[in-house]
Amino acid sequence: MDARAINACLRRGETPGEDALRWFADGLASGAVSDAQAGAFAMAVCLQGLSVEGRRALTLAMRDTGDVLVWDLDGPVLDKHSTGGVGDCVSLLLAPALAACGAYVPMISGRGLGHTGGTLDKLEAIPGVSTSVSEDHLRRMMQDMGCAIVGATAQIAPADKRLYAIRDVTATVESLDLITASILSKKLAASPDALVLDVKIGSGAFMKTADDARALAQSLCDTANAAGCKTSALITDMNQPLAPALGNALEVAEVMRVLTGAAAGPLAEITAVLGGELLVLAGLAADAEAGAARISASLSDGRAVERFARMIAAMGGPADFAVRWRDHLPVADVVREVKAPVAGHVSAMNGEALGLAVVALGGGRMVESDRIHPGVGISDIVRLGQSIGAGDTLARIHAASNDAAEMAEAAFLAAIAIGDAPGSLPLVHERIS
Repeated sequence: MDARAINACLRRGETPGEDALRWFADGLASGAVSDAQAGAFAMAVCLQGLSVEGRRALTLAMRDTGDVLVWDLDGPVLDKHSTGGVGDCVSLLLAPALAACGAYVPMISGRGLGHTGGTLDKLEAIPGVSTSVSEDHLRRMMQDMGCAIVGATAQIAPADKRLYAIRDVTATVESLDLITASILSKKLAASPDALVLDVKIGSGAFMKTADDARALAQSLCDTANAAGCKTSALITDMNQPLAPALGNALEVAEVMRVLTGAAAGPLAEITAVLGGELLVLAGLAADAEAGAARISASLSDGRAVERFARMIAAMGGPADFAVRWRDHLPVADVVREVKAPVAGHVSAMNGEALGLAVVALGGGRMVESDRIHPGVGISDIVRLGQSIGAGDTLARIHAASNDAAEMAEAAFLAAIAIGDAPGSLPLVHERIS
């Protein structure tokens, strides 16, 4: 085994054997493989691709370079992964809802990436919350409330952490094989019995076309199922924000409105659909419709918010967050309404541009060291197809200064088209199993 031979094999368009891929993953984690060799590996995979079996072997090899959790619980261990979008705070609803339905959800999540918000950043908008927990603490949370949303430790798939950094600077991020191995090496390290994948498509997603979204969904499903984890994927719409707000504390507020029965809409709907799919995979529901109904019931009857509140307290947050969340969430210094310049219907939104506007406000990171302002963002965002009059409110900007609010208003108006009403778009485009 040596890196040069493995890279030469890939360059010829051949997939290295399972032992060779495992050796290379171990070398990534240990440092035995150099940055130059890792970059050559990423480029060769990006250009030549791997076989289906090679993709599975690389995924499991990268998973096994770190800790793989083993559970002894009296119910199924379930998880969900989203490929990223704007206004997507489903994880904060889904984890406690699944726990209320008898499942266990050790959800290892990430921070913002590009124009998309990060689940960990949203949670940490709640004062006191820390998403860095030990494995012992994670296990106690599973026993006590059945759900936890935490960051990956350095011991989770260290080969992926190394390879991702290499891909980021070698223009090899978009390889389907490497995306699949990166996502699933971390997800499978939590040893879920079943996994649902929310693959976004549209202006606010990384995948802009149906073919790209379908290819990624199929690759993820095939690989996870071949690795022994029951998995299905839903291709869901991201041509507008899922929640009517973008920004960390603002999205937590939307989550609390759903959990306390003060709001419904697409955010609650897609949570129920994804949760219903998982309950079927886990044998906790006869079909997707029955599973979705169980999730919706847990959101509306108070069981999910009770689990969520206990999870927040266990991670250092306020013990009374469920009843006094408005008092605890940070707010921006400046709030400005964005008015419609003309009458018509909201005909299109550039979701990526909206997400980048929030990043520019301080709601995300321009560089890794940036400190996030949790209270900034955009709220009360109109929906596609909505009829508006000239001067009506399209959204509200939450900013740290008037200058920042003015720039965000201009960016918002540039990202919104007002014209004829668009055709209706389904929330779920396709199911992949």
